[in-house]
This record gives sequence, C-alpha cells and structure tokens, in this order.
Amino acid sequence: MTETTALDAAHAAMQTDPQDDAARLRFFERLADSELFLMLTEEARGENISPELFDVADGRFVLAFDREDRLAQFAGRPVPYVALSGRVLSSMLAGQGVGLGLNLETAPSSMLIPAEALGWLATTLQHGPQEVQARLAEFLPPSGLPDSLLIALDAKLATAGGLAQAAFLVATKSQEGAMGHLLGFVGAIEGAEPALAKAASEALTFSGVEAGAMDVGFFAPDDIAAKLMAKTGLRFDLPQPDLVSLVREAPGSNPEKPPILR
Repeated sequence: MTETTALDAAHAAMQTDPQDDAARLRFFERLADSELFLMLTEEARGENISPELFDVADGRFVLAFDREDRLAQFAGRPVPYVALSGRVLSSMLAGQGVGLGLNLETAPSSMLIPAEALGWLATTLQHGPQEVQARLAEFLPPSGLPDSLLIALDAKLATAGGLAQAAFLVATKSQEGAMGHLLGFVGAIEGAEPALAKAASEALTFSGVEAGAMDVGFFAPDDIAAKLMAKTGLRFDLPQPDLVSLVREAPGSNPEKPPILR
C-alpha cells in the first residue's frame, strides 16, 4: 500500500469540506513546505532548468510529485527532474500564467492547481514579521489561542530542525499592562533568526490567525527569561540532526535564488 504523505492528508481534509477556509490554508502550507520533484525536459544545468510543460483545456501546467516513485509511476520511463520546495516552485512560476499538476494519476492528492492559486501562495509567503520592541514584565501560561495555531506551530517547527534547541509559547504582560503571546526560541544558531521568525509568521498566516496575536523572541539558554519560559510555557522541541553534512546546493533549493527557466 502506498504511504500516505502529508500532502495526501491535507488534500483529503480540504476535500472533505471545500468551504473550510482553515483546511485550504493548511493544504497550501503543506504544499509550500513539501519537497516536490519537478519533471524536466532535460537534465538541469547548474541553475538552469527546463520544466516539462503540458497544455490542457484549463491552461498550461508543470508537473510535480511529492515522491520520486510517484514521478516514476506517472512517467513510465526514466525522466530528468529536480527536487525543490513548494515555496520555491510557487515563486518560480508566479506571474508566468503556469499552474501546477500535482501528483497526477498517482495519488489521492492528484489535482491541478491553477496559476492564480500559485500566485496567491507566492504572495502570501512573502509576508514577513515586523520587528517591534516591548518591555515584558511577566510570563504566563498561554491561553485563548486556537488549536489550529498550535497544530500549525507544531508542524512548522518540525521542519526547522537544528535551527534552535527549543521554542516556548507563553502569554506575556508588558510593563504597561498590555497582554499578548510570545513564541520564544532558545539556543538559535547564529543567522537562523530570520528563518525562524518567518516560520512562526507563516504558522500564524496559514492557521488563519491575525499576525498581531503572537510575537517572536530569541534567547540564550542561560537567559533568565529562557528559564522562566521553560517553567510556564508550552514547549516545542525542534528536531536535532545527528550529523551535519555539506552538500552542493541543488537547483531551486535556495528561495532567494530561484531556478532559471528555459
């Protein structure tokens, strides 16, 4: 039996109730975070790739699959491909009038995603957190946040392995008496702060929660604030890699450097 992937599960939830905005947001979040295998016309040459394009009644589409064996099953023959994330693929296709054929004929998540939807995803992923300063007086247990946000944070932080030791979600009270929530990352590696803040921001966006509902902060493991958060907060453990290896950057793996289409 073929393994059910995260995209399969998110697609099934979305199909169960097409009017459920939260389910659709979760599907697009999984699409952005998933590694996809994009069918090419020829082997990639550095940053230059040439996706296979298919014209159908609904428009022009590239084909991508969330498992290599699904790509092989669809093609029925060896074909060149490149692995890249859904966020990079949506950025690459945005504004080109090209949609995405996802897992066609190989999985329950088989579907055609129109160009307009990919453009919306690319635009949504560009939204980032804004830097603010606040003087906090007290950390409290989190309360009143929807389960959708907690689920989204858990899933999102599972993709940020090795970027920090842990994260704690706490309610906060400022010195002026204002109440809020904070996701505090403890032991973040140098340079990982923007990526972690972006991940938290996307969890808010794709759970349908307003951006102002949660702040993000970074703390050293020996900070007093980190110890206080550990006592009162909801802990999220980030996966820790067993081995860090250096590999050559694959085409499309850097969201700041999308592949060049030909």
